[in-house]
Amino acid sequence: MTKPDQDEPTGGAALEAARREKLRKIEELGVDPWGGRFDDHLPIGDIRQKESEIVVHPIQEGRRSAEQTGPQVRAAGRIVLQRKKGKLIFLDIRDWTGKIQLFIGKNQVGEKNWALAQCFDLGDIIGVDGQLKRTNTGELTIFAEDLHFLGKSLETPPAKHKGLQDPDLRQRMRYLDLIHTDGVLERFLRRTKIIQSIRSTLSRQRFVEVEGPTLHSIAGGAAARPFTTHHNALDIDLYLRIALELHLKRLLVGGIERVYELGRVYRNEGISPRHNPEFTMLEVYQAYGDYRTMMDLTERLIVDAIHATGQDNKLPWGDDTIDFTPPFVRKTYGELFTEQTGVAADDPAAVKSLAEQIGLETAGKHPDVIKNEVFEAKVEDALTGPVFVLDYPASICPLTKRKADDPTVAERFELFICGMEVANAYTELNDPDLQEELFGSQLAGMAEEDSMATMDRDFVRALRHGMPPAGGLGIGIDRLVMLLTGSQTIREVILFPLLRPEV
Repeated sequence: MTKPDQDEPTGGAALEAARREKLRKIEELGVDPWGGRFDDHLPIGDIRQKESEIVVHPIQEGRRSAEQTGPQVRAAGRIVLQRKKGKLIFLDIRDWTGKIQLFIGKNQVGEKNWALAQCFDLGDIIGVDGQLKRTNTGELTIFAEDLHFLGKSLETPPAKHKGLQDPDLRQRMRYLDLIHTDGVLERFLRRTKIIQSIRSTLSRQRFVEVEGPTLHSIAGGAAARPFTTHHNALDIDLYLRIALELHLKRLLVGGIERVYELGRVYRNEGISPRHNPEFTMLEVYQAYGDYRTMMDLTERLIVDAIHATGQDNKLPWGDDTIDFTPPFVRKTYGELFTEQTGVAADDPAAVKSLAEQIGLETAGKHPDVIKNEVFEAKVEDALTGPVFVLDYPASICPLTKRKADDPTVAERFELFICGMEVANAYTELNDPDLQEELFGSQLAGMAEEDSMATMDRDFVRALRHGMPPAGGLGIGIDRLVMLLTGSQTIREVILFPLLRPEV
């Protein structure tokens, strides 16, 4: 529960009463305080681009400053700053493209508009018609000629300089965070550009976007704990999807040779700076490709997204810099394991001993499960990257094709950046008999609810009709956005992360 002296965004009863009194006065003026259609206004960012159209005329005799004429403009936005000086009012209004100052003079706008301006509060949404000029101090300003009321704010906004400081409150009341916290709106608009760029890059590569089901009868395609629900009419239990994979691969069988989905997936697991139970996933499948095809595509998607946001390949991350200049480093799982632990990845006894030294439980676990837990504990955080980790133990990759010269190794990569797994890709397994065998076996030591041991018989049946060799790729969009916007927690790039109920 937020304490009264924290950054609670609402004012007291007296402040709300004062705003409601202004609401009444607006209605008395014959103005609808909730506004309506307001056509032909320009984004503030576009208005600011018109500064070059301002003409300064020579100083005439008897005048202390030069006359100006500027373009007529119409703007709309939220009041974020207000200063009154007698018969003059200066306001700053903001929309999603920028901020601009308004000059409101009683003599310039007339009695009714002036009376309306007395009812303005911080947070109100207004429109203005006027001339774009500069003040004597050189600030670009709309000199108001007509005012329009478009929406009353009945709550008092956060303090100007304090803003919203409490992270829980910022995420719970994201609408205020977007208005009052510097950089938040821009970050989420940048997220939109990243996603638009991904779709554009895939379109240029002739991929087709589809929408698969979010309710699955079998939780498959990843090792994760699902959310369960019940369909009353059919009287069956269903799962919110944990991955997009198995339905997209059915489409490969059906002849859609380049296919992707960009959508929400759900995993009933913990919450952390890198995890949210509901997150956005991109999965891409390309017939006649392999995991190396997917490496090239991953680089292209990320670099294009960086450039789409107006950045270069070197981006800040905390006190460090990430260099996204392709090609990214490529190293094998075994190489990195040995580099970071000093233990040979192909020595099960030494790996088990190391696992026990660092406090991992080993009893009853398959050697490759133990090795992967050591990898997660000792190697991943050291992968500043971007680095493609290639060739995982085949036994922990039940949907992946094995290397022709070594069936103990799977043709899989994971892309790590700053210790985070951002992408995961395979050369897809298209042998139906081997797939059925792998679905039917469960590695010792894997939790029942976190395994992929449930048989998806229809998927195996689809494979029997023939799936072309293919490469498949999954990218965690939220983590990618974190990295491309310099955000340190996943909650800063998800508009409405999962939160505990309000007390």
